[in-house]
Amino acid sequence: MNIEELRNFCLSLPATSEDLPFDETALVFKVGRKMFVLTSLEGPFWINLKCDPEKAVDLRERYPAVRPGYHMNKKHWNTIDIDGSIPDDLLKQWIKESYELVVKSMTKKEREEINNL
Repeated sequence: MNIEELRNFCLSLPATSEDLPFDETALVFKVGRKMFVLTSLEGPFWINLKCDPEKAVDLRERYPAVRPGYHMNKKHWNTIDIDGSIPDDLLKQWIKESYELVVKSMTKKEREEINNL
């Protein structure tokens, strides 16, 4: 996966937008107003994804490219180094799970608005 493939996949999810809220190198994908993917446009390619806390620990133990979320709540976020060691299909699954966790945390009204898109 490269940055364009990441961008295309994230933007294919309903109600997703992209933003540079922190600086010109920190690219964020949001559903509604809530972030589900963060990446840097500089340096080595990595992504931060929201994750169920128990699964987050399991993924860190199973995959060397997965570590606690950089500059994030380490209980709920993982940083994944995009170094080719994790198949794109699995990365897409984790991105979708991050998206779904964020949607699940929204109000019923916000979820209905997304589902109606």
